[in-house]
Amino acid sequence: MKRSIWFWLSFVIAVILAIYFSVRTIMTTTGRTSISHVRNISISADTKDTDLTALAAAASVAPGTNSYSINLRNLNARIGSVPGVHKSAVRRMPNGNISVRASLYRAVALWTDGESFFPLSADGTIVNTPRDTRDTGNVVFRGPLPSDITKITNAAHNLIGELDYLEWIENRRWNLYTNGGIMVMLPENDPISAIGTLITLNKNNKILHKDIHVIDMRDNARILVK
Repeated sequence: MKRSIWFWLSFVIAVILAIYFSVRTIMTTTGRTSISHVRNISISADTKDTDLTALAAAASVAPGTNSYSINLRNLNARIGSVPGVHKSAVRRMPNGNISVRASLYRAVALWTDGESFFPLSADGTIVNTPRDTRDTGNVVFRGPLPSDITKITNAAHNLIGELDYLEWIENRRWNLYTNGGIMVMLPENDPISAIGTLITLNKNNKILHKDIHVIDMRDNARILVK
């Protein structure tokens, strides 16, 4: 008898709870409770000291909007279109608020069209709005770029005081242009070592300050100077 009573009591409680949560869910999704309204949008990024103004503008939602009426895919697409955003994720929190998490590109160099300078990520993606002036501490590129500029950027930093810009030639090798107007034709197979050799030549012989126009380093056996 006691088991029967406990069974029916448990059954009734289960039914009441099921009805409660069903009604609560319906009220929340239809915007009939305050918990379903957006009161706050939290935005975070994976870099410190980052201006999140553009992300906040892209994620903007009118206060009091029904959280379940927001298309999270469309909202995430808006955030992903902000310059500098690599990846992003948008979540609807249990309290109805929205959480935005963004992974940002990191600028490692500049690209120029001859007038403006655009910050570049390591994979050659333009990651921010252009600048009118050049930051002399950055390596500069022109023209098309390969999928990874990390190694050539790191090597070229050692010539930053002499370097004007780098250019990707025929989708296979680099030309380096100096502030003095010299074109250095780097080899296809190992441009990093060639830059090291160039640095040594300049240190010992001031080759980048001589009255020459071309340094051809494409042949590993010899260097041609014109």
